[in-house]
Amino acid sequence: MNIIHLKYPHQLNQLDQTAAYSLAVGFFDGVHKGHQAVIKTAIDKAQELKIESAVMTFDPHPSIVLGGRKEKVFYITPLQQKLDILNDLGVDNVFVVQFTSDFAKLSPEDFIQYFIRDLNVKHVTAGFDFSFGNFGKGNMETMKELSNGDYGVTIVDKLSDDAEKISSTRIRQYLQDGDMESAAKLLGRAFEVPGIVVHGDKRGRTIGFPTANIQAIEGSFIPATGVYAVRILVQNKWYDGVCNVGYKPTFKNPDDRQLSIEVHILDFNKNIYGEEVQVGWYKRLRSEQKFDGIDALKAQIEKDKEEAILYFKHLS
Repeated sequence: MNIIHLKYPHQLNQLDQTAAYSLAVGFFDGVHKGHQAVIKTAIDKAQELKIESAVMTFDPHPSIVLGGRKEKVFYITPLQQKLDILNDLGVDNVFVVQFTSDFAKLSPEDFIQYFIRDLNVKHVTAGFDFSFGNFGKGNMETMKELSNGDYGVTIVDKLSDDAEKISSTRIRQYLQDGDMESAAKLLGRAFEVPGIVVHGDKRGRTIGFPTANIQAIEGSFIPATGVYAVRILVQNKWYDGVCNVGYKPTFKNPDDRQLSIEVHILDFNKNIYGEEVQVGWYKRLRSEQKFDGIDALKAQIEKDKEEAILYFKHLS
């Protein structure tokens, strides 16, 4: 998969214009089932027209530029993870457009000129609610009206489940609630957080439950605090585990609000400091709680471990 980073207006003239594209366009945070329907439509159209498939996404999140947000924005899929998923979906090319103030000021007509016509896009696919151009004045009907026959347009209607539209907003709410199973239904896969194994306080080892301390990739959305049945990808192999995400109230001063993600990996005894990993979150077993002492904590962790083993046994 080719990844092309674009910034308006500087890098647009450096492109190889020989390829023609069927383009899916959107922010696609989470690459959930609704997004996948848009991307699959673009891939199918590419095969029909015998041209290359492409996805256009944006970085950073538009709200950082448009809303002047001072708080951090947390992504369901940080950029590299999004690119990995797009690769798995079979996309040929990804255009990552840097979302800047200048880019945000483009008129819908200029957006189409620079990012559709000048890129030799022959077909554009997006969701029904995709907007573009200054103040989001352009929508997919605008995209059709301004085409002059230079490119085709497909508008993908909303994808719903029993409740309502499948959306990144709903997924975020499920993650905030710790409802990993509902999030997975909308994503089409378990929610995953990429990270790196770092040194922690090593207290788990002293009580017989060694843990991998995970430092999540900057900008990752971390689910609600609690204890979860998880799977962790280490050195290209998935292992079952139990994860505690929270503030370790049994040991910590209540004023110390440093969030930690610790995974006790089942049937595992390697030293993996510095390894890049992925944590797949499957089920929240319980909320985080403070215990009276080490023995009570150990007994509960043993219960959590057994519950996770049982969960994955029934899952497979």
